[in-house]
Amino acid sequence: MLELLTVSVASLLAGFVDAIVGGGGLILVPALFSVFPTAAPATLFGTNKSAAILGTAWATVQFSRRVEMRWHALAPAAGAALAGSFAGAWTVTLVSADGLRKALPFVLLAVFLYTLARKDLGRTHAPQYSGRTEALLASTVGGVVGFYDGFFGPGTGSFFVFLFVRVLGYDFLNASASAKLLNTATNAAAIVLFALKGHVWWHIAAVMAIANIAGSLLGTRLALKHGAGFVRGVFIVVVGLLILKTGWDGLFRTPV
Repeated sequence: MLELLTVSVASLLAGFVDAIVGGGGLILVPALFSVFPTAAPATLFGTNKSAAILGTAWATVQFSRRVEMRWHALAPAAGAALAGSFAGAWTVTLVSADGLRKALPFVLLAVFLYTLARKDLGRTHAPQYSGRTEALLASTVGGVVGFYDGFFGPGTGSFFVFLFVRVLGYDFLNASASAKLLNTATNAAAIVLFALKGHVWWHIAAVMAIANIAGSLLGTRLALKHGAGFVRGVFIVVVGLLILKTGWDGLFRTPV
């Protein structure tokens, strides 16, 4: 019961962070590895995804009621993210992700510095494209980041948010709402793959999912209440933490 309580609290906090800007895996994945140190990593990743997807999907629904969701672009983008995630997961069975693991903190650092330097970035919602062009660009973002999520994964939500802001001209609130839909798609692809291999503890995932939805509800309300500036601030904090985490993992920690 203590183990279940610990990972449920972590899942609640992860759902809270994920709902605002993504990055809940920073909280939940280390908690799972700490509480279940002898479990297969694939099982812990599968259980994490199975719990997190409900909170992310719930956040998508909540955002869609209050934020303009550009469905003509986001629907095909979600399909591209789903396909990209499958392709990435297949590719990682053939090619090592070690090079990307070492490069990731530097990519995140570039995103971090660019966001800090452009103080007005993502504060105003002014989509730069419409129609087929917007759908094509959104699908490209979905496919590329979806592939990355299936191939490696850390920072997926942050990359979705940043690219929707930088490429499509969304503000941080609308970008975060859009990212939730695409992240739900990539998580669904991952869950199918993990489940087919038997790498999901469904009984634990179910309890964690309830906590994740509760955290998601709180995070969504805060994001909607305080707007793009608040989401931008949380984005900067989360990316900063991701730089530290991925930098340590990629440059200093010896792979198991």
